[in-house]
Amino acid sequence: MSTVANIVIALVALLHLWFLVLEMFLWDKPIGRRTFGLTAEFATASKVLAANQGLYNGFLAAGLIWGLSLGSNGACVKIFFLGCVLIAGIYGGLTASRKILLVQALPALLGLILLLA
Repeated sequence: MSTVANIVIALVALLHLWFLVLEMFLWDKPIGRRTFGLTAEFATASKVLAANQGLYNGFLAAGLIWGLSLGSNGACVKIFFLGCVLIAGIYGGLTASRKILLVQALPALLGLILLLA
């Protein structure tokens, strides 16, 4: 297993832990509203939905961390969770914001390429 691949996978996991924090705890705070371009009213109204979304991001991070903790035996776990991140990133990029393609899908794709190389 490539050390570079594992570093990229760890960064993807850290990104998703950050997404969890942003969406579950900071959504209606200034940093959350600024990050997602939200009005205070919309942030308040959508806070529960964002927390749910943040929880899912936490599960993606947990899966990647689990795969990393398994060492070379975790390749299938890493592939599965990177695939989930990639699909979520593509969907978000097409439906919510193109920026998601760069922030979520591209790192996952890079991790998959490095893992499979």
